[in-house]
Amino acid sequence: MKGGKFIILGVSGILVVGVIIGLIASVNNNHHNSSNSNDLSTNSKSVAAICSPTDYKQACVSSLNLVANNQSATPEDFIKAAIQFTIQEVKSALSNSSNIGKIANDSFNKMAVEDCQDLLQDAIGELQASFSMVGDPSLHTVSDREAELMNWLSAVVSYQQTCLDGFNQSDVKSAMSNGLLNATQLTDNALSIVSAISEILTAFNIPINTSASSRRLFEASEVLDQNEYPAWFSVADRRLMHASTNNNQLKPNVVVAKDGSGQYKTIADALAAYPKSQKGRYIIYVKAGIYNEYITVTKDQVNVFMYGDGPRKTMVTGNKNNIAGFPTFRTASFTAIGSGFIAKSMGFQNTAGPQGHQAVALRVQSDMSAFYNCRMDGYQDTLYAQTHRQFYRNCVISGTVDFIFGDSSALIQNSLIIVRKPMDNQQNTVTAHGRTNRKETTGIVIQNCRIVPEDKLYPVRFQIPTYLGRPWKEYSRAVIMESTLADFIQPAGWLPWNGNFALDTCYFAEYANRGPGASTDKRVKWKGFKVIKNNNEALQFTAGPFIQSQQWLQATGAPYFLGLKN
Repeated sequence: MKGGKFIILGVSGILVVGVIIGLIASVNNNHHNSSNSNDLSTNSKSVAAICSPTDYKQACVSSLNLVANNQSATPEDFIKAAIQFTIQEVKSALSNSSNIGKIANDSFNKMAVEDCQDLLQDAIGELQASFSMVGDPSLHTVSDREAELMNWLSAVVSYQQTCLDGFNQSDVKSAMSNGLLNATQLTDNALSIVSAISEILTAFNIPINTSASSRRLFEASEVLDQNEYPAWFSVADRRLMHASTNNNQLKPNVVVAKDGSGQYKTIADALAAYPKSQKGRYIIYVKAGIYNEYITVTKDQVNVFMYGDGPRKTMVTGNKNNIAGFPTFRTASFTAIGSGFIAKSMGFQNTAGPQGHQAVALRVQSDMSAFYNCRMDGYQDTLYAQTHRQFYRNCVISGTVDFIFGDSSALIQNSLIIVRKPMDNQQNTVTAHGRTNRKETTGIVIQNCRIVPEDKLYPVRFQIPTYLGRPWKEYSRAVIMESTLADFIQPAGWLPWNGNFALDTCYFAEYANRGPGASTDKRVKWKGFKVIKNNNEALQFTAGPFIQSQQWLQATGAPYFLGLKN
């Protein structure tokens, strides 16, 4: 669908206005105060307060001010005004962008245009689904609602940037960027408004719900052994995870087997059989075998639980790569989009080798997704943790350059991270996070893991510089905590991307690491790097506050611990 990129703002606008309505209703009902702004209507004061934290105030006021002087305006009027304004911007953007694909002069950039359309069509569906989720009465605290909205709006930013990153033809990229200017500003405003909900409520003396469920976001909880399950697991989830360790006990919806002993011989066919009326988990058992097929769990295929016979026995493989003419976005052997995806005891690999440059084994944009006892093997760009909340436990992730990257909120726990031997004259970097907006709630957190060299790299490990990460985007964020770092990690720890780019605006941090590579005495002196010494600061990157684990992670069935390990 042409122009799909720009429709997303219409939906995100509705989401933000949904939050604003509650504020306005409270203000209109309870706060008819007199002030130095007596000449302004109550609605005008509401709009001014709501727009105060935004960077693009004129666009914000214009989008909400159409009914500001109407004393009888209802919340529905504000929704209509926001939608009407957004539609105008969408129409203008669509008109300006309709011929962008025609100026692409090669297949690579034509694919990038198509990827933009696909990315944002997915985003439309996700945001529409999130609207009902945000209205869920179980999200009854300000913190819960804010976290949910920020998760989805951060994804909107990521989709827009991913679209632009796909181009190598400057005039096409410039045209797309210019067409997105107003949409980008509106998204930035949306993030500002949502991130300031508490402050806005406080300004109007509106009580903030700080119930126990909200406070739990910032509390450490019991530490669980890697083989234990949280006490609050449902009986069904306990049985599901326990049964998945014994194929005879688990009853999958479908079985995939290359030898014909299942209902399907390919994973793609099993996913194609996903029922439109599916309720609950759709369980796919993939028997041992090398599955050389490019798999996408689509946005409509939600709550898929896929498990194999082991990460070295059940493997999905491919070899698409950038050198062969594919944009990074298209190189993934396996892509998970549908929310609630779970994988257990499976391997995902890209065999293009270091000479293929960008070559993704696994791309994940599935919200509330979890990977347990899995392998992701590649070289450059192995794991594309693209968007939303993701959890990895007891996994093996291998690669060379930027091999854990993306703009998601990804927590990797109790896993083995293996650095491989790169091409000559390359330097290894474990992470490259893609946060482009300081208000996004995204980042890569590596907790209680081991970062080690592969056997082939070991003899020359000191000759090939290896770093914990580099700032791919202006507000890149990565935290390495409570992990064991082998001796080959460079004393500086972190590598610049290009000159001084993002060294002041990134957020790179280390906390309570151990091992010969963990010394921070000679770490970089960037403004954007810090050694965390306060437990409370470290807690914000644990499962509860960082990925809102109490709302979803228990339902995945993957063991994990809350809070800090030690």
